[in-house]
Amino acid sequence: GIKRATDEDIFTPAKTAVDKKTFLSIAEKISTLPDGKNFFNKSKKLFEDRKNMIKEDKYDWAMGELMAYATLMNEGHHVRFSGQDVERGTFSHRHAVVKIEDSEEEYTPLNNIGSKGELKIFNSHLSEYAVLGFEYGYAMAAPSALTIWEAQFGDFFNGAQIVVDQYISSAEYKWRRMNGLVLLLPHGYEGQGPEHSSARLERWLQMCAENNMQILNTTTPANQYHALRRQLKRDFRKPLICFTPKKLLRYPACVSKLEDFTSGSFQEIIDDNSVKAQDVKRIYLCSGKIYYELIERKEQVQNTDSVFIRIEQLYPFPHKQLEAILAKYKNAHSFYWVQEEPEDMGAWTFI
Repeated sequence: GIKRATDEDIFTPAKTAVDKKTFLSIAEKISTLPDGKNFFNKSKKLFEDRKNMIKEDKYDWAMGELMAYATLMNEGHHVRFSGQDVERGTFSHRHAVVKIEDSEEEYTPLNNIGSKGELKIFNSHLSEYAVLGFEYGYAMAAPSALTIWEAQFGDFFNGAQIVVDQYISSAEYKWRRMNGLVLLLPHGYEGQGPEHSSARLERWLQMCAENNMQILNTTTPANQYHALRRQLKRDFRKPLICFTPKKLLRYPACVSKLEDFTSGSFQEIIDDNSVKAQDVKRIYLCSGKIYYELIERKEQVQNTDSVFIRIEQLYPFPHKQLEAILAKYKNAHSFYWVQEEPEDMGAWTFI
């Protein structure tokens, strides 16, 4: 049931929305800890916060991500996940496995929702080359499962650069072998210094050609959710490289509503509807978390003639979608690309 993708297939929307009743039922289950077990107070607070997200209709990054896995599992797919600190998440956002105080017992909420699929999640050792190579093979052998490898920091994929060069970027062309492996690469210049800031977006984009991979830098929990579900809801497979955030994991404005998950599909580009099209003089294109910093600044200076358009999928590049959006802004005279990376890094050269 899987075929080689055509150029047209790449931009055909996948059916990734989940009906409201099912979504809310699963959200409640993965946010509930069982009675009679002595969980850490910090864990109890975190799960109470998740329940409040459902009530307040504000789902953060972790909830969006976990709901992607849980809904796929509910539809019968297995999810396999490895990386150096993936059970908790490097930035303590995921908590897919919860520890019990004064005991060796662990609890995995997603495996207790009555789904047909199973979550297999493993903290792996510091050997990216071995682990990523294994997961690439696993994804090839199990195309109906979602297989994910997460770098502790995005830069760490360089320990497995040979796997990236020889397999992830080129195997479909060289050996006619598709692969749906997902890489999550935390990226962002938040004062972490060398080897903890940049997932080398420019390197990945230099390896892109012939629709060989998908490179995403999404800005909302719901869009990331649709991107992850899209991996299994299309009738072809492509490696998915996600530049994931740090700051946005707990950023108050980075939330999605229920309807964002239960309608629509993945958006390659997100337009800015905060200004009337005829009033727009300046257009800023950007990708990833810098969008939120631009919006903050726009509010500070009370700017009313600029829009910020988010390129959520950098490759395959959504030319037609971008042209359709730009055509709306007939009075715009200035166009900018904005990024947080230095000029010789990030997406600028590629764009």
